[in-house]
Amino acid sequence: MDCGVAKFCLLFISLIFWAAGAGLAYVGHYMIKSFGSFDVLLQNKSTLIPAAIIIGISVVMFIVGIVGCCSTINESKLGLGFFFMIIFLIFAAEVTALVFSFIYRSKINGGLEPSLKDALSKYDGMNPESVGVDSMQKLFKCCGVKNYTDWFSTTWYSKNKTVPHSCCKNITSPECTAERIQPGLLNTEGCEAKLEKFLQDVLTYAMVVVVAFAIIKFFGMVSVCAITCRSHRSGYEPIYA
Repeated sequence: MDCGVAKFCLLFISLIFWAAGAGLAYVGHYMIKSFGSFDVLLQNKSTLIPAAIIIGISVVMFIVGIVGCCSTINESKLGLGFFFMIIFLIFAAEVTALVFSFIYRSKINGGLEPSLKDALSKYDGMNPESVGVDSMQKLFKCCGVKNYTDWFSTTWYSKNKTVPHSCCKNITSPECTAERIQPGLLNTEGCEAKLEKFLQDVLTYAMVVVVAFAIIKFFGMVSVCAITCRSHRSGYEPIYA
């Protein structure tokens, strides 16, 4: 890579570190907020690992952007070496977050049913599990795990002979009451498939963003190498016989 091109490329990468840091901070926050809405329903909390890594990366990137700009303009070997090391560590952290995302993505498939059934069995309309179940059923317009009949085997149904009001297609409708089962007024689809799709979509979105920034880091490392090698070669004077 030509040194001039490498220097321009590295300077540009340094400048967009702030934007990239802000973007990754948003992605990490979005993941935590999205999964946090249903944390009481999920027994596996490992999804927060990639989110925490991504937020940590974003904080470091704000600082690294300043170091990168100064080192690139001055062609400081020490600064560029430090910049290369930080970029490499961030690149490795992004790959780690990507690996954890892949691992958790595979665990989502078929792994939600036990957690959701446990939440339904603890439902009493007031505890944290109940709030999570109601939020999920309202958001995804669903009822039960596979369908609304899953409620028939719960303690809530045995006491009330009906499903929670959050199963209603129209929550504010006076026709959908808690007095009896009215399938025509209920969201009869189960929540497992819809929650699984939601979690998969969140992870996919995060993975695409992380891959895009990882590619930028790769070109940054190549640019640092090109500038450092040019500076190293220019430090030697030719010897003539």
